[in-house]
Amino acid sequence: MPKWIQELRPTLALAIPIMLGQLSQMMMGVIDSVMIGHVGTVELAASSFTGAVFGVVFLGCIGLLQPGSVLVAREHGAGRDDLAGMWLRHARAVAWGAGSGLAALLIASLSVVDRLGQPAEVVAVMGPFFALISLSLIPTLLFQADRQFAEAQGRAWPPLVILLGCVALNAALNWVLIGGRLGAPALGLTGAGVATLAARIVSVIAIRLWLRGFAPFATAVRAAGAARIEAGRMREMLALGLPMGAALFFEGGAFSAAAVMAGWLGTVQLAAHQIAITCAAVTFMVPLAFSIALGMRTGRAVGAGELWRVRPMAWGATLLTIATAGLSTLAFVVAGEAVAGAFVKDDPAVVALAAKVLVIAAIFQLFDGLQVVFAGALRGLSDVKVPLASAFLAYWVLALPLGWWFGVRGGAGLAGIWWALAGGLAAATLVLGWRLRALTRPA
Repeated sequence: MPKWIQELRPTLALAIPIMLGQLSQMMMGVIDSVMIGHVGTVELAASSFTGAVFGVVFLGCIGLLQPGSVLVAREHGAGRDDLAGMWLRHARAVAWGAGSGLAALLIASLSVVDRLGQPAEVVAVMGPFFALISLSLIPTLLFQADRQFAEAQGRAWPPLVILLGCVALNAALNWVLIGGRLGAPALGLTGAGVATLAARIVSVIAIRLWLRGFAPFATAVRAAGAARIEAGRMREMLALGLPMGAALFFEGGAFSAAAVMAGWLGTVQLAAHQIAITCAAVTFMVPLAFSIALGMRTGRAVGAGELWRVRPMAWGATLLTIATAGLSTLAFVVAGEAVAGAFVKDDPAVVALAAKVLVIAAIFQLFDGLQVVFAGALRGLSDVKVPLASAFLAYWVLALPLGWWFGVRGGAGLAGIWWALAGGLAAATLVLGWRLRALTRPA
């Protein structure tokens, strides 16, 4: 049996619950978009802008926290569970610091949001929702730190169950608070923000209770509770996390900037962009799960002194990404209009434009999946500088200027912006693939 098939099975076994967990995390935003879209197009556009801003910050923070999973995986692979707990303590500290600081910064940015060229009617309704979603960054990152600790040791299913429960809670609270049911006031867009914040707080409480009661983690959890923050460990974590976070920030920031440019084109274009980016983000969770699993397995291989296993691991994940991208491409091309119609009703202009953009998304998502898988393997190898440079050049030097030139200035509209993003993803894929091949070449 080829080595890549042998390595694919454990990667897939780890990736499936991670993928479902990522999809569950995304489902909160999807549920918000669908339920808010039934309130009105303006509210959907406000949700789009908020989601775009939150998304880029969250992506950057995922990168910032990723060293926690890589370092925990290495210690676990070497049989040092007490040191794995030390890294959990430092990951939680990073989550608290980054979440609190960035939430405060996001809320403060509300004072200048009207200067970003967004439709006035969107700006008028988004304030409370934007503030609540910003606050939810704190519990989101705390949950992410604990979840990555468990996943790095092969325990991905319990965090998934917790996430699924919180998705259901979010949907139920949306139903109550958006429309004003069971005696609650009809809060509309603000109600969706309250529901999301509450569900994310519950998720942190639930995963902490599980970690404390799970016997295999007893040594690590005790070590995390007794550990003090050490400057050396924090520097090591940030030396890896800051470039990882910056690379994801550049990528996510490109999509957020695309949402801003879509807002310049009008409310219909912004709403259509939200539908398309939401669908693309959902399918992106599949290769992202492969990437996270590959990074953890690569970290374990490095810790165990088995670097030779990395290339077949990466090759198997690459083939799997190509196969799954083909399925979602078919869905976007064949059922794009039906998918877009599920988000809004009685607005054929938004549905038609979103369906058109979904065809472009079907093409670029292959590159999106491959580049994130390659980046995951490189993270496991502690190679962070090339992915950072690649993200900056591909998105901010290539994609965004082309998107503005063709989409805004040149008249190609939203489709022009999305084609430019596809070009940036293709460029990043080529660079990261070359780097991974160079680092894993047999001696």
